[in-house]
Amino acid sequence: MAMVYDIEKENKEILARYKDLISNTYRTLDEEHNKLIRKAFDIALDAHKDQRRKSGEPYIYHPIEVAKIVANEIGLGATSIACALLHDVIEDSEYTYEDLVKIFGKKIAGIVNGLTKISVMNHQNISIQSENYRKLLLTLSEDFRVILIKIADRLHNMRTLESMAPDKQMKIASETVYIYAPLAHRLGLYNIKSELEDLSLKYNNPEVYFDIVAKLELAEESREKYVEEFKKEVSEQLHEEGLNFTIKGRAKAISSIYRKMLKQGVSFEEVYDNYAIRIIYKSDAKNEKFLAWKIYSIVTDLYHSNPSRMRDWISQPRSTGYESLHLTVLGPDNKWIEVQIRSERMDDIAEKGVAAHYKYKEGFNKSTDERNFEQWVIQIREVLESQQSLSTTELLDNIKLNLYSKEVFVFTPKGEIKILPTGSTALDFAFSVHSDLGTKCLGAKVNGKLVPISYVLQNGDQVDILSSQNQKPKSDWLDFVVTSKAKSKIKAILNSEKNHLVEEGKEILQRKMRHAKLNFNDEEINKMQKFFNLKTSQELFLSFQNGNLDIGDIKKYTEGKGIFGNLLQRFRKSPNKNEVFTETPETDLNMIVFGKEEEKLNYSYAKCCTVIPGDKIFGFITISDGIKVHNESCPNAINLRAQYDYRVMPAKWVNEESFKNRVKIEIEGLDRMGMINDITQVISNSMSIDMKSMTIESNDGIFTGTINLEVKNKNQLEETFKQLTTINGVSKVKRL
Repeated sequence: MAMVYDIEKENKEILARYKDLISNTYRTLDEEHNKLIRKAFDIALDAHKDQRRKSGEPYIYHPIEVAKIVANEIGLGATSIACALLHDVIEDSEYTYEDLVKIFGKKIAGIVNGLTKISVMNHQNISIQSENYRKLLLTLSEDFRVILIKIADRLHNMRTLESMAPDKQMKIASETVYIYAPLAHRLGLYNIKSELEDLSLKYNNPEVYFDIVAKLELAEESREKYVEEFKKEVSEQLHEEGLNFTIKGRAKAISSIYRKMLKQGVSFEEVYDNYAIRIIYKSDAKNEKFLAWKIYSIVTDLYHSNPSRMRDWISQPRSTGYESLHLTVLGPDNKWIEVQIRSERMDDIAEKGVAAHYKYKEGFNKSTDERNFEQWVIQIREVLESQQSLSTTELLDNIKLNLYSKEVFVFTPKGEIKILPTGSTALDFAFSVHSDLGTKCLGAKVNGKLVPISYVLQNGDQVDILSSQNQKPKSDWLDFVVTSKAKSKIKAILNSEKNHLVEEGKEILQRKMRHAKLNFNDEEINKMQKFFNLKTSQELFLSFQNGNLDIGDIKKYTEGKGIFGNLLQRFRKSPNKNEVFTETPETDLNMIVFGKEEEKLNYSYAKCCTVIPGDKIFGFITISDGIKVHNESCPNAINLRAQYDYRVMPAKWVNEESFKNRVKIEIEGLDRMGMINDITQVISNSMSIDMKSMTIESNDGIFTGTINLEVKNKNQLEETFKQLTTINGVSKVKRL
């Protein structure tokens, strides 16, 4: 039946939402800006006029909401707001890139085109994802407004994820926490990053999410009372000093509370700072730092502070541009509470990130965080251009490696400054100068003293690399490099060497198998790999290349195959009819089935997590190693769902006994002599059903029994139930 929509009512709502967008912008818009946004709105309205979202709403609601996030929550200007309104126009309508160039010019058309590329790649099969994320990150380094609008688009999609199918929800939520939340963090959008992580948790782990939400709501009243008390005590002192400020309390993000619970192995109640108090003060550029420390001094005079939890990001801002002073104090009622001290400018930058930097460029210096950001964009371009062979996971991990890290400043022998992430070693430094220098690095002289390549660099070190033509990268080098450039270069060299050895081993094994009259095919190789207890076929080939395995081992394998076959035959014989039946406990889950059809398939366990019968699990189809079973709480679960959702299979534990047409029935009644005999007469003789096990308990003249049966079909089961209820004394028969 076609849905009936109230078009007039919807049109009023569309205009109301548009007015709301225009009146709530972070930047002040002049007449020209308003005209541009209106023109973008009209084109978007026309482009999406016949389209609806999954929820049934007019499609135009989505671009308006995305534009609202861009205008108010991220705080971008008119160009970005217009692009947000137009972000789906090229992909979903008759309008082309050329049309947008004619109407809006190259800049806006280019940004919308960049957004279209990202959208298109999200609909494709993820096997070519590596190339796609390279594109995504390249668009970031061309014009990061593309990524900012994309983050807004993803945020609105996450806010409206209810109307999607559950498996789609998990894929989108995993991709969000894997890719978009870290990018939002790097662009300084802390509120959005937290909301993306919280919403991802809501769909990836709903039990945990709703449990924490309920507990936060329960504690809200006492939290508000506590904040009021803190405000009262601190405000008096701050007013006396003539400061202009506001104090507000907020609960920590649900995902960050959950992270703390996991990291510290504690319950919700034991996370002692699951909310924070923020003191935001007005200041000019000159007194900004001075006032922060003045407020710090007043707070620590009132309350004891925990010095080990003090964080000063005012003297040394994070590389994301974040500035704030964090301290943890024993506040009213002797409860620990985190206090954040920051100026209005710092708060704005913490809320709006990159966008806010430009607003403050005039009154404040072009700060180091601005340079850091540009440096980061250049770094991404470098990684992308030099690492064509990297898989998506490695590419993203490499970028994340340099995402949250603080920097260390070191000097070349000529006195040039190099900025590297904290924890970088002499070997990282060598690779940052030149890949060739890195691969031949023997050691280094730091401040004139000889040090190994694993030496961790300190601020102000002067580093001179020592190299040799005979040096070659070794696998343990990966343990002491932290920069993406060094890691990827070492991996590339080690992989090409390993591939060469694998090929050699493969040829050796082929020859030996010919001698042993064995076929060289995938099935045989898999069996052989399992026989020798090796993880991959690569390991098998390498074992023959380095001599760990030889022709003698192949003989053992062929003999083993014969013995194994005979054993199987023996076990396949039919069981003795007079066996004593023992009840299989309900917890005896010993078989995994896959997919909606609950099929029995071959599988093995993943090495990255432990799976115990009864755990929530899923199957992952690997390229060369069949189905691997992972725990839902596996550290790699989110990455696998984000990148390879099409290879994830539903899986669950079942009891093998009850799986093959087995049913368990419960029977209850008055105990009497011969009752068990009558029950078995009906089941075994009248109905000819195979009874697998039976337990009967009698208590004060009432008996309850559970019986495991193997039935042929439903009719046979129903007829059995009918006959059992006619037995004298039986009061209830039901299927479990």
